[in-house]
Amino acid sequence: MQLDRSGLEILGPDECRDLLRHAEVGRIVFTHNALPAIQPVNYVLDGEDIVFRTLRTSRLATAASGTIVAFEIDAFDIGARTGWSVVAIGPARRVFAPDEIAAMERLDLRTWAPGQRDQFIRLRPQMLSGRRIPGENGVASNDAAMVLGLHHGGDNGSALI
Repeated sequence: MQLDRSGLEILGPDECRDLLRHAEVGRIVFTHNALPAIQPVNYVLDGEDIVFRTLRTSRLATAASGTIVAFEIDAFDIGARTGWSVVAIGPARRVFAPDEIAAMERLDLRTWAPGQRDQFIRLRPQMLSGRRIPGENGVASNDAAMVLGLHHGGDNGSALI
């Protein structure tokens, strides 16, 4: 187990990807009017890419057009004082190609927000990092249970992929 300077366990790229595969909601970090903006989105992985939907006219769709964004997922067990966070950084793009849209329509991606979400966004991670807060006995709570929402959720971690 490799630790960072703060004593947090550094998660490898494979474990980060595994956690991304099992979570359903993350936070997309983008720039809006020259300021940072953060928005929760539900998502799926399509291969290594993070895919979510938004309104074509939303500030997120406008901002995530060929720009570098960050995407974060996390989970915490408040009682055990443990948790983990995974951050993916890379270019996001709006999807316009009809064949790619058709393929994404077949993904198991159902938006939680009300109304029609008519724009797919694809994020291709170029950097992936993760950290885990070990419990008092040096062992983290069951990550699968936390990611599935059986514990309470909430923050951060850098390895090139």
